[in-house]
Amino acid sequence: MPDPGLNIHVEHDPMYTENGFVLYFRDGGDCWMVDPGLPPHAERMSAFAEQHRLTLAAVLLTHAHPDHIAGVDELRGRLGPAPLYLAREEWSFLTDPVQNLSAGLGLDLIVSTDDLHDLASGLELSLEGSRWTVLDTSGHSPGGRSLYCEAAGLVIVGDALFAGSIGRTDFPHSDHSRLLANLRDNLLTLPGYTRVLPGHGPETTIDTERRTNPFVLGEA
Repeated sequence: MPDPGLNIHVEHDPMYTENGFVLYFRDGGDCWMVDPGLPPHAERMSAFAEQHRLTLAAVLLTHAHPDHIAGVDELRGRLGPAPLYLAREEWSFLTDPVQNLSAGLGLDLIVSTDDLHDLASGLELSLEGSRWTVLDTSGHSPGGRSLYCEAAGLVIVGDALFAGSIGRTDFPHSDHSRLLANLRDNLLTLPGYTRVLPGHGPETTIDTERRTNPFVLGEA
């Protein structure tokens, strides 16, 4: 059965309703922050960490589109330096507003690459003793990744999979066939009860998406 000890705090940005996550097990302990996006994400996530006396152990990015990376520098500036994890395939996006798509929004977003680490497929990470596996869910973007914790019974999927939908594949660097293959091989094979925390919209489960998601019914 999933371990209920993991706490998940979610913030939503008002422009794209992107989900930014704070993961922690106890007040006064370490935390991860996943996909800190546009304002007021960083301000609110930082305030939550300070309220609960959390130490920022790492910032993890499922991919490097602007609504998932805009808050990185503010977070690390307010809470102190912490490792930044992103798939190597998208490292260049952090300093290129054209590649990260922020130029098209008039933002020209550039993110610091200090203490940058590869979020490689198959990598195992630990938060306060919990084990997390990095899954390749690229296709929406070339280095899209998901974070799976078997003990907690959940997976954070970025923009790869949504409740009843999947990530867009009409962006530069997107690959529709690749996304479907990775969903089939790396997400839909997880236990049905697994909670799916997407980058936008409500959470769902693997079983629900296997049964009802029209984009993956032929892949499940």
